[in-house]
Amino acid sequence: INGLLSVFLQSSVCEKIMELLGQNKIDHHQRQVVILSQDSFYKVLTAEQKAKALKGQFNFDHPDAFDSELIKQTLKQILQGETVQIPVYDFVTHSRKEEFITVYPADVVLFEGILMFYSQEIRDLFQMKLFVDTDPDTRLSRRVLRDISERGRELEQVLAQYITFVKPAFEEFCLPTKKYADVIIPRGADNLVAINLIVQHIQDILNGGLSKRHNGCTNGHSTPRQRRTSESSSRPH
Repeated sequence: INGLLSVFLQSSVCEKIMELLGQNKIDHHQRQVVILSQDSFYKVLTAEQKAKALKGQFNFDHPDAFDSELIKQTLKQILQGETVQIPVYDFVTHSRKEEFITVYPADVVLFEGILMFYSQEIRDLFQMKLFVDTDPDTRLSRRVLRDISERGRELEQVLAQYITFVKPAFEEFCLPTKKYADVIIPRGADNLVAINLIVQHIQDILNGGLSKRHNGCTNGHSTPRQRRTSESSSRPH
């Protein structure tokens, strides 16, 4: 792998980057750039925690809600150029599904999430850290629309959870980590100037990776593209 980038907040920014790179139209086996989300790594809840979650009384924005050990293990596997299995989280039932998503080696990995900078052990694994700075009203409106349309929540529950957990957690755990960012992107996906600069940087990484692949290795390991070819016969689909 040539680049591991962390993006604080806004999956829409990652999606825009993928669109501008043309990677969203490429078969996932052959993508040079892939997106992972911290939301896939929520911990398995106890019966008591799940009961609270169903009532909107569990704090999913606290660092302890995430399986940091699994995130760290997955990132290290990615850096070694290994194929990884990513959990699938069901936000309606608040539980991990039995299936996994297979992510194959890529040249650049975008890992987005609200607390990706919180743990120093995890933070130090990234070559570049991006902080997407968005207006609070915009964050709230997007969360309301997402939770109602995609997760079947009631408006009253979404607003109560935002006031009780989301906003305080953002101010206590998320905002202080802004200082660790290498690049701060105001206005999110609407800031095409900033996003185009990030896209150009990724293209430079990919072009460098292509030239290195001509020599048959990247950072002392066999190349991601070679690995994908050699693993094609045994890949799960």
